[in-house]
Amino acid sequence: MDGKPDYSESHTEACLPARGDGDTRKSLESNIAQGNSPMKTGRQKKRRSRVRSKTTDAAPKTATSPSQIPLHQFTKPAEPLTIHDNSDKQTHGQSTSFKAVHDHSLQPIHDTSNFSTDPDGLIAEAKSTQTLAITLSACKQAYLAESAADLWIPDGQPVGATLKDLSGDPNQLTVLTWNIDGLDGDEFKERTLGLLYCLGKLRPDVILLQELIQPSLRILQHVMKDYEILTGADEGYFTGMLLRKSRVQLLQSNIVKYPTTEMGRNLLIANVIFSGIQLCVMTSHLESCKASSQERMNQLRRVWKRMREAPDDQTVIFGGDTNLRDKEVKKLGGVPDGIFDVWETLGEPEDCKYTWDTVNNDNKDVDFDARLRFDRVYMRSAKDGTRVTPEKMTLEGMKRLMCGLFISDHWGILCTFSVRSSEE
Repeated sequence: MDGKPDYSESHTEACLPARGDGDTRKSLESNIAQGNSPMKTGRQKKRRSRVRSKTTDAAPKTATSPSQIPLHQFTKPAEPLTIHDNSDKQTHGQSTSFKAVHDHSLQPIHDTSNFSTDPDGLIAEAKSTQTLAITLSACKQAYLAESAADLWIPDGQPVGATLKDLSGDPNQLTVLTWNIDGLDGDEFKERTLGLLYCLGKLRPDVILLQELIQPSLRILQHVMKDYEILTGADEGYFTGMLLRKSRVQLLQSNIVKYPTTEMGRNLLIANVIFSGIQLCVMTSHLESCKASSQERMNQLRRVWKRMREAPDDQTVIFGGDTNLRDKEVKKLGGVPDGIFDVWETLGEPEDCKYTWDTVNNDNKDVDFDARLRFDRVYMRSAKDGTRVTPEKMTLEGMKRLMCGLFISDHWGILCTFSVRSSEE
């Protein structure tokens, strides 16, 4: 991107103030949860004026018949979010966040006396009958791939893919990193169901999420019981790490704070065992916006330092939304010896280069084309013992939902690593 305009500061979370301005920040986050995203105003105006031509997938761009996308799906007013637990019993410790109902409908809620908000107001109380409800039943069905056919625009291709064998291949490690754009409340229900379907279909061993918010976290906790869930914070937006219990054993975890961040960013680290070997897994959401370049580079230095300082017998894998521009990596002297960029190691595949791509992903209505490699995976190999080698990288979330949006304004990155003992 050298020599070209830098439009990357149009990230949604860039509109939020630093954590220090708590009142303003919580007000903005509450608005987001009620469907009033900072990015929505311009988008809604455009949708009301015309139905945008939609593609089945991210590329190539071809016109889609308006009959495939009902007009009302683009003009739906912002609605408060209510999450229903329609199971037969409530989960202990979460009863104040979900109202138990015993049907599978998505009917508006009239009696709000038993509702309460979470501390940040991210699960909004229903104040009228204009309530967008999302049931845990629907979330579980999406995760188990039982109700996927109506999530995406029809293209004649099957979407109900067979789930991965739960036993898995002990010689293959899968890691998914994804900024899920939780700050954008637009079409939260449909995007959440799409995300759950993708996670259920892929069943990665390790899932690294950025821009996670409390409503999304609580849904994951209730639905994805087969994963252990760690978070980098518990308010605002934050990172998350999901470890597949049948394959990954957590030893310990910790959070490293960035001392000069103005956006509440940190580094989430977990030491785990996979197939009998120790791994160190990290994720972070580095400082956003062009103006935060120096702070972002400072944070990246800390990430690399932690990777280098890990025990010699551990393989270290970092994945996250780095917001990096290539020129910033060059200013730091390139990737340090002993650490490598997985995308570069795999031969710089062009189809996996751009993870924030306004050319093929129009979740954000912006008046420019930007194609940037914000999301990256770094690795440091163990100096002895088992070899972990990157084999493949694919982008995920590139299929358009029926609501007209993609799951996120970022594509997810799924990496597959081979695991071989030094004796093989």
